[in-house]
Amino acid sequence: MKKIIIVLVIVISAVGFSQKKINGISFVASNNEVNLFQINPVINVNANWVTLMPFAFMKSINDTTIIYNSKNQWKGERKEGITNTAKLFKKKKIKVMLKPQIWIPNGFTGHIKMNSDKEWKSFEKNYENYILFYAKIAQDTNCELFCIGTEMNSVVMARPNYWNNLIVKIKKLYSGKITYAENWDTYKNVSFIDKLDFIGIDAYFPLDKAKTPSIDALVKAWKPVKIEIEKLSKKHNKKVIFTEYGYQSKDFTTLEPWEHSKSRVVNLKGQENALLALYKIFWKETWFAGGFLWKWYDNHEKSGGKADDDYTVQNKPSELIVKNQYKE
Repeated sequence: MKKIIIVLVIVISAVGFSQKKINGISFVASNNEVNLFQINPVINVNANWVTLMPFAFMKSINDTTIIYNSKNQWKGERKEGITNTAKLFKKKKIKVMLKPQIWIPNGFTGHIKMNSDKEWKSFEKNYENYILFYAKIAQDTNCELFCIGTEMNSVVMARPNYWNNLIVKIKKLYSGKITYAENWDTYKNVSFIDKLDFIGIDAYFPLDKAKTPSIDALVKAWKPVKIEIEKLSKKHNKKVIFTEYGYQSKDFTTLEPWEHSKSRVVNLKGQENALLALYKIFWKETWFAGGFLWKWYDNHEKSGGKADDDYTVQNKPSELIVKNQYKE
C-alpha cells in the first residue's frame, strides 16, 4: 500500500508540473552586465519562465545580410551576455526560451522579400548561420525552449522547404523543445507546425475600439479568436504558447496592440483591463501552455511607472495583476 501511495504522489506531482502554465516574461537585453539584483524583480512577480531576445539587424526587407553578435550591439544581445543572463535565471530555477529575432528599420520581418532565387539562397544561408549560432548557445546553456523565428510569414510562405531543412539542422545542435513565433494575423499559415513542439503566436489581436475597453467587452471579443486558436491546437495536437502578449498603458490599447509609433495618452486602466481579460479567457485552458509578457527591463526601479505609456507593467498597477496571476 505504501508503494502505491508513493507512486500516486509521484504521478500527481508529474502531472501538476506538466500542466503548470508558462508564466513568462520577455526580458529585454541591455548594455549592462546582468546580475542577481536585476533579475530579482522578475522572480518577485512570480514568473517561472523568461525569454531572452538577441536581435539581429537587416538594413531593409530586401537585404540578404544579417548582422548579429556584433561588437556594436548591446552586451545583452551578444553571446557572452545571453550566456550570462541565461545562467543567472536558471540558477534561480527560472526556465528560459531563447528567441532570436530580426529588426528592420522602417520595415517588418513579415514582409521580407528577395528579388531573385540567388538572393533568396544568400539570405537563407545567412539566416541559417544566425539561427544555428544561437541554437548552439541554447544547447550550451540548457535553455528549455528555442524559438526558430519570429513573425517571418513572407519567408515561411515563399520558402517552405527551407524551414523543414532548417529544423533538421537545428535539432542536430539543440536537444530541447522548439517553437516558432508567428504574428497574430498569419499564425495559421505555418506549414511546419507538426515539426514544432508548441504553436507560437505573437498575440497582438485587435479586439475593441474603446478608449478604455471593459473586461466584459474584451472577453466577448476574444471568444471567436479563441475558438480559431483552439481549433488549430486540436488539429495538430499541439499546445499553444503566446510567444509575445501585452498591451501599452495608453488610450485605445486594444485597437491595434502592435502599434507603438503613434502619439499616446497614458491610460493605466486600459492596460489592466486588457490583461485581466486575456488571463480570464486563456489561462485555464488545458490546450494553452501559457505565454511571455512583453516586455521587462533590467533597470526595474527606473522602468515603467504611472507616467509611462509603453508595454511594460513595471511599477504600474498592472504589475500586481501579473504577479497575482502568475502566483496561481
